[in-house]
Amino acid sequence: MFQVRIHGRGGQGVVSAAEMLSVAAFLEDKHAQAFPSFGSERMGAPVMAFCRIDSKEIRLREPVMNPDALIIQDPTLLHQVDLFSGVTTEGLILINSTRSFAELGIGDFVEGFHPDLLCTVPATELALKHVGRPLPNAALLGGFAAVCDQVRLESVFAAIREKFSGKVAEGNVAAAREAFEIVMKEREEASHA
Repeated sequence: MFQVRIHGRGGQGVVSAAEMLSVAAFLEDKHAQAFPSFGSERMGAPVMAFCRIDSKEIRLREPVMNPDALIIQDPTLLHQVDLFSGVTTEGLILINSTRSFAELGIGDFVEGFHPDLLCTVPATELALKHVGRPLPNAALLGGFAAVCDQVRLESVFAAIREKFSGKVAEGNVAAAREAFEIVMKEREEASHA
């Protein structure tokens, strides 16, 4: 079973990201579940959502404590909340940022992680460019598809189109596509370094 924990703030589409990721997996004939973890938080408060993907039925119903992947939609949470709890050096970490892990102040923490599983993507900027709103979730799923074999980019597109319609859907698809390309280029450059 592959487990994903998504961190962000209320109003950033954290729950929608988990739902779209589970739909993308489902479209590939996998079992998937997505659910949020929040109480009475308001817009802007830290929020978590979870997604599990497996080839067989998923019976677990508790929060993801030991994620295989972290998707961090809001980098301002990096030094406010323990985002990295339970993740191992084998884990994938995808952060919405234009800055490197070192520039974000977590370079020492990720020392020992597989460099090809550590990615940043300017998801908010891509969302603003393609959708006109600072909602990084779809772009981050495009980046996730580039670094993780759990879902294909085409399935992410289909999940986005199932969630949104018209110009909003196509803008999010464009943001996801560009994020995918950025992460693929970033990984290629890292492998040649």
